[in-house]
Parts: sequence; C-alpha cells; structure tokens
Amino acid sequence: MPRELTEAAPALDLVVPVREEPVNEWLRYAVRSWAAHLPHRRVWTVGHRHRWLTDEVGHIPTVQDRGKFANTDTAVRAACEHPDISDPFLWADDDMFTMLPLPGGMPVLHRGLVVDVERYYEQHGPAVYLRGMRETRGLLAGLGHTEPLSYELHVPLVVDKGLMLNALWRGRHLDLPHKRTLYGNLARLGGEQVEDVKIRHRAPRGYGPEDRFLSTMPDAFTNGHVGKFIRARFPEPSPYER
Repeated sequence: MPRELTEAAPALDLVVPVREEPVNEWLRYAVRSWAAHLPHRRVWTVGHRHRWLTDEVGHIPTVQDRGKFANTDTAVRAACEHPDISDPFLWADDDMFTMLPLPGGMPVLHRGLVVDVERYYEQHGPAVYLRGMRETRGLLAGLGHTEPLSYELHVPLVVDKGLMLNALWRGRHLDLPHKRTLYGNLARLGGEQVEDVKIRHRAPRGYGPEDRFLSTMPDAFTNGHVGKFIRARFPEPSPYER
C-alpha cells in the first residue's frame, strides 16, 4: 500500500460527484456531516453546482449525458486529472453521512470477499449490477487477485490519483466496472471489514447513534425515520452554505 494512504489525512480534499437536479437536500446534510466530523482541506463538487454552496467549495463542471455509473467514472477521472485537488483525496457520494468524529482521518473499509457480496445481490439484484461485479472479479482474477475484496460500500474512500486512473484504464473494456473494487484491490488497500450502511427504507431500523457512517435513498431521507435522524444530528448550517 502506498505510504500516503496509511497516514491520517486532515489535509485531503473531499470530492463529491453531484447530479443535475433542482433539489438535493441530502447533499446539504452530507456536507454538514463532513464539516463536523471528517477532516479535510477543501470540498469540491464535480458535475452540477448548487447555488446554495459558497465559493469556498471548488467545482469541476462535467457533461452528464450517460448513465449513473459512466457519469461517476467521468467525475472521478476529472478529479484525478485536476491539478488543484490533493493527491490523495477523499471520494464521497452526495448521500454519505459521517455521523461521528474521525479525528484520525478516514479509515480504510471493505465489505468482505466479492464472492460473498455476489451472493447477496443474487437475491436482491439488480442483475446488471451483479453482472458488473462478476466481470470485475474476473478481471481481477486475471491480474492475480484471486480472492478480491469488495470496496462497494456507501462510505468515503481515500483515492490515490495515479492508482485510480490505472484502475479505470484496466476496467475500460467492462460494461459496468466496479471502480472502487478495482482500485482497492489493485492498490492492495486491505482495511477493516464492515457491513454496508445504506438505509433504503422508511422504518426506524438498521442503524443507531453508535454508527460512524450512514447513507440513504432519496425517499428514505425525505420521508423516512433515518432522514429525520440525520437532520436532527446536523441542524446548523455548515461554512459551505450561503
């Protein structure tokens, strides 16, 4: 593992891809959670820029004319190629919430063996996502990673620019490469195994005050108990909001 990925990283930039949509309140509260709990140097958005963000937030515009996964491939590539973004940097989605302080920086987390995660998606789908997972595992096996770990968690990830660009290049022929998993295994990140933190339902179950991280679906955030839980935790605006 590269030396810089093993150190606490309070000076890393935090980069988030943002879709083109009129309302994104989960991003507002994700930013509040990062400002409160996730050490970083500067926040950057890639793709769309919401007007309520201050000028302290950097921005890289990108064209979002393909599917969700292809658009995020474009976004992470743009971040890797931007000279003003730190190397490494923190990569997070707009619905990833850091619920507790991380004074030592972002830990390296994985979901366990890819083959075990595949069994979950055999029951829960979607089929195209499962196919991409299997294609990614096959590519990694051909590169000597016979028991790859899954890094497809809904938590921030520390990204080395050169190693991520290499992962994107390696997976360029796949229909749906799982870039976090490609990157994590090619970079030999290792890390701590955890359950995924995605909450897809409205009911008050599956999480609690001891959780370091949470992630939601739009409906769960807007109409569910988990959304109320997150909004109550971060009622005050962050320095990144107008």
